[in-house]
Amino acid sequence: MSGIDTEEYAKSLDEKFPTYRDEFFVPTLGSLGCPVGEDKKEEQGFYFCGNSLGLMPKATENAVQNELEAWKGRAVVSHFNHPTSHGWVDCDVPLNAYLKDIVGAKDASEVAIMNTLTGNLHSMMSSFYKPTKDRYKILFENKAFPSDTYAFQGQAKLHGFSIEDALMPLSPRDGEFTLRKEDILDVIEKEGDKIAVVIFSGIQYYTGQLFDIPEITKAAKAKGCVVGWDLAHAVGNVPLKLHDWDVDFAVFCTYKYLNSGPGAIGGLFLHSKHEKDNRPRLAGWWGNNPETRFNMANEFDPVPGASGYKMSNPSVLNVACLAESLKLFSKAGGMGPLREKSLSMTGYMEQLLTQSSYYVPVEKSHGYDNIKDPKFTIITPLDPESRGAQLSVLFLPLGKGLMQHVFKYLEDHGVIGDERQPDVIRLAPNHLYNTHWETLKAVQYVFQGIDDFLKKN
Repeated sequence: MSGIDTEEYAKSLDEKFPTYRDEFFVPTLGSLGCPVGEDKKEEQGFYFCGNSLGLMPKATENAVQNELEAWKGRAVVSHFNHPTSHGWVDCDVPLNAYLKDIVGAKDASEVAIMNTLTGNLHSMMSSFYKPTKDRYKILFENKAFPSDTYAFQGQAKLHGFSIEDALMPLSPRDGEFTLRKEDILDVIEKEGDKIAVVIFSGIQYYTGQLFDIPEITKAAKAKGCVVGWDLAHAVGNVPLKLHDWDVDFAVFCTYKYLNSGPGAIGGLFLHSKHEKDNRPRLAGWWGNNPETRFNMANEFDPVPGASGYKMSNPSVLNVACLAESLKLFSKAGGMGPLREKSLSMTGYMEQLLTQSSYYVPVEKSHGYDNIKDPKFTIITPLDPESRGAQLSVLFLPLGKGLMQHVFKYLEDHGVIGDERQPDVIRLAPNHLYNTHWETLKAVQYVFQGIDDFLKKN
């Protein structure tokens, strides 16, 4: 290699960017169960799986304990008279001020914390998917995260349409892994008059492809389509300007790049142009005007904006966890500086991988039958503007156990990514708590895992 694979070089890159690693609990080799001696059990592992579950901020532990103490000491009284902070009745409201900057909302009224991602997706589709006999199709990417696909199937059936007729899953071209923007725009232009809703992932979970949200949104709106986005892998990962891009709605989870904990609360963006349209919705008590909520009236009086779609009071412990992570985003200066570091670390990982003799360019990897020796390619776009903080590495030849061997090798050495069967490992350098030095070490372990496979096979 050309010197970029040295610790000195990696650390020189780290000097250019602040790190918030010390603000997080990082799993150790011992806590991960790695087969190491006692002298190494307290060493930190290499966590590259924030695209699946973010690490726990250290402040979260105390924040949750405070809520447990409030429950223990005051019980129901803490809803309005909390011993240390916001009352539970509106504990989620302060978080909107942080979220609006992360998603690019005009103001806090366009965002809300509620439900789960799929619950919010069903909620938005129930209000915005209003099919007619001429315009009833849902355009989305084939191989979307399964939960999204199930939601679209369910919505089509609930409206009396067959899945085959109503759903328009768009696949990459033969032999390609990612969707071309021009193909998406072409379908919108040709079929837009039949499409009721266009809804893609901001970042595709498997390939890591970042879609051109503003251009796709603009094209779909020009054809009269409603436009929504699933931002599960995009929120807290890349800068967003949902209001300026004229997105109708977006849904997201908060436990990946927003580090709020396993299965934590979801979030919602609703463009302000819809804040008072009072469209039918899956209404609930917490979407009612807080000034009249406790009148227990039968008439629904919705809060203008995203909060009018809340159904139930939020989980206090979930909100406490999310709050501590959002404070770190603010401390870091928002998504601008974090994106700069993300681009640098992910680009560095790409450089290290592509200079290896084991690497084959993605266009050459399609001749699977011609690849006999252990190799890998990267199915994530190599254009930095077309991806977030993730590289999806495809191991070749397919189905020969190389990926599984490398993944086990990584786990044994404290490198945590995630596997997507049968042959992909996803690695996501996180801009809050990972470093270029860690990135170097993780890639070196990938190479060592391949070497180990060759020795044993």
